Amino acid sequence: MSTKKTDIKISVELDENQVPEKLKWSAQDGGVNNEEAKAMLLSIWDSKQKETLRIDLWTKDMPVDEMKQFFHQTLVAMADTFERATTDEKMSATMRDFCDYFAEKLDLKA
Repeated sequence: MSTKKTDIKISVELDENQVPEKLKWSAQDGGVNNEEAKAMLLSIWDSKQKETLRIDLWTKDMPVDEMKQFFHQTLVAMADTFERATTDEKMSATMRDFCDYFAEKLDLKA
């Protein structure tokens, strides 16, 4: 049986103070080639250490209002992913309730 390998590439351009100025990413199978982004959150599960490893980056010109939207949409996506991964509908609904509260408190429009 053959397996397929694919790569996701993330490039970060830093200023003289090591602050991200540009983020670009590519995912050939997804049709993404060197696209610019303003922020990224990457979580990787280390099963040996039983802990999450993280890379959280955003460019210095990422607007705060867009960061709030980015976090809200990420939280909603996490609730969806949690439900698909665990089939725990009750906790997923609770997570979505928090997402609604989060959006309301930040005055985010749907």
